[in-house]
Amino acid sequence: MTGAVPCQLPALDAALFDSERIDAETRKLNTAIVDLINAAPDQWSLPPQEVRDLRAQGRGAFPAPILSPRARTVEIPGPRGAIPLRIVEPRDSARGAFLHIHGGGWTFGTADGQDARLERFADNLGLVAISVEYRLAPEHPYPAGPDDCEAAALWLAREGAALFGAERLFIGGESAGAHLSLVTLLRLRDRHGLSPFSGAVLTAGCFDLGLTPSVRHWGEEKLVLNTRDIEKFVESYLGGPELGGHDPRHPDISPLYADLSGLPPAHLIVGTRDPLVDDTLFLHTRWVAAGNRAELAVWTGGAHVFVVFPGTLADRALARSEAFLATFL
Repeated sequence: MTGAVPCQLPALDAALFDSERIDAETRKLNTAIVDLINAAPDQWSLPPQEVRDLRAQGRGAFPAPILSPRARTVEIPGPRGAIPLRIVEPRDSARGAFLHIHGGGWTFGTADGQDARLERFADNLGLVAISVEYRLAPEHPYPAGPDDCEAAALWLAREGAALFGAERLFIGGESAGAHLSLVTLLRLRDRHGLSPFSGAVLTAGCFDLGLTPSVRHWGEEKLVLNTRDIEKFVESYLGGPELGGHDPRHPDISPLYADLSGLPPAHLIVGTRDPLVDDTLFLHTRWVAAGNRAELAVWTGGAHVFVVFPGTLADRALARSEAFLATFL
């Protein structure tokens, strides 16, 4: 066929999704996660702040955060007031900066809960790691969170070289943080004509708030998330059961539907035991189809955001994402 271009998408190996190939360590971790969540109160029966407080104490599926003595917090101006940024700098001169956006369903999570991974970026790559304390739903529904992330990205693009000696900039996050990272890339391109980031690391993002098939068909099993949880998080983010009158497929809400042309190279991470697996698989196809470079890392047996849980699988996934970033340094 005249003008046909060979497809550059790699074949996806069905063996990655074979449950018999989940290693014993990962299988044990997944069972422990389910048991911890089933033993805890239903998070949707508690006020959001109470759930945040419990998470900060490590009471639930996620480990308690270990705060870095090297971290400091600064505040920058934003459209709704000051935005705190959590910063960990490398011990030697910076080779770049990584803007990190934490997960938590746009409702939970904190910038200081990421210190261990911020230190990894600083020590292994020489990157100044900066995590955004964006406003959370339901107290601050859409567009408050992405507005804060957009402001933080603009600040880093403007001030990064002068403040940190950081010429190379990267962006990324987990779950809702991956979603907000992509929204931020699109906003900088479309609203400001800027493409300051050299690469993105997007882990287990929710990129279609209308819900992909893997979310809809997951069911009740509480392996970090289940179908009901994701529906509730979307409601929280968009402003209630009626979604605040927003169209969940608007590109600023569900970036899977955006024009993805002109975006930087991306490393996309997801586990096969993640209800949001389709979001990453679909995004990878659209990223490459838009003419961009993307690496897809699918990890057998990995739960939602498995990289935050100690273990061999997380170590391998983090090392691979660091290797991706290192190619630009």
